[in-house]
Amino acid sequence: MIHWDAHACLPLHPQADFSPLDQLHRSGVNYVSINVGMDMNPVSQIMSVLAGFRATIRAQPQRYVLANCMQDIEDAAASGKLAIGFDLEGSMPLLEQPEMVALYKCLGVMQMHLAYNRNNSVAGGCHDLEQGLTPLGYQVVAAINAAGMLMDCSHTGRRCSLDIMDASSQPVIFSHANPMALVEHGRNLTDEQIRACAASGGVVCVSGVSIFLDSANPSAHDVATHAAYVANLVGVKHAGIGLDISFLQNGLDDQPPDEFNPDYWWPKSAGYDRGLLRIAYPPIESWEVLSDALQSTGMTPAEAALVMGGNMMRVAAQVWG
Repeated sequence: MIHWDAHACLPLHPQADFSPLDQLHRSGVNYVSINVGMDMNPVSQIMSVLAGFRATIRAQPQRYVLANCMQDIEDAAASGKLAIGFDLEGSMPLLEQPEMVALYKCLGVMQMHLAYNRNNSVAGGCHDLEQGLTPLGYQVVAAINAAGMLMDCSHTGRRCSLDIMDASSQPVIFSHANPMALVEHGRNLTDEQIRACAASGGVVCVSGVSIFLDSANPSAHDVATHAAYVANLVGVKHAGIGLDISFLQNGLDDQPPDEFNPDYWWPKSAGYDRGLLRIAYPPIESWEVLSDALQSTGMTPAEAALVMGGNMMRVAAQVWG
């Protein structure tokens, strides 16, 4: 059984320490997608991070595998290694060139979304004025489909996410997003969005971030409650896990770009009253008890296994080919 964490964050620094990923692996995770950049990060930084992360993985083949297909993940699990993929949070790193999608895919980026909280020339963000998919955005959606990359609508505005799911020829995922019916927050999803994701054949992966769960100390139980809501609304085959844990490291920050304004990207009006300082995450060890927590909501062991990885395996196998 493959356990799949659809989104996690290391410091956006080429020398980031991968040991937190080892902790994830020891807790049962077989595949994790880690962020290599967001809309606010310049391409020079993203390329530096990609080079550094790829070098770290290549230097420790006994521990890590850079996964490009489902077989890589299955082989890594069989040999006791952690399979890793990369994701981009936003389309600004494409420099308005849809052709950049294929380049990032060659470098190990296996999923991306089109806006990070704010509007851009491609898509609308969840903390901005409603904006649908732009003409350039439709080209980017087609490029992501053609590259065999997972289409991720996390951080994307409601209207735009619906446009993306309607335009995509492949299943669409939310790698780290929660039901708005349980916690009203701009980053969370309406039932309409969840249903549209399921209709595409996709998966809504529940985040473990405290403000999206409305829990000061998030736990496996909190995550399971949100996953169960998705499963009860659209079927268990459309629920997954993306805890979105940010592994902060002393003395190593994300190297924010010049003139970076955190209040723009994480507006106080949306509840980020102290930037990201008040955010908490479930302990890594939550993965060890997550199956029991899911079963406590009424799922069978087989259904819990789908949520913990089986559903994302199905979608990735279809999209990655």
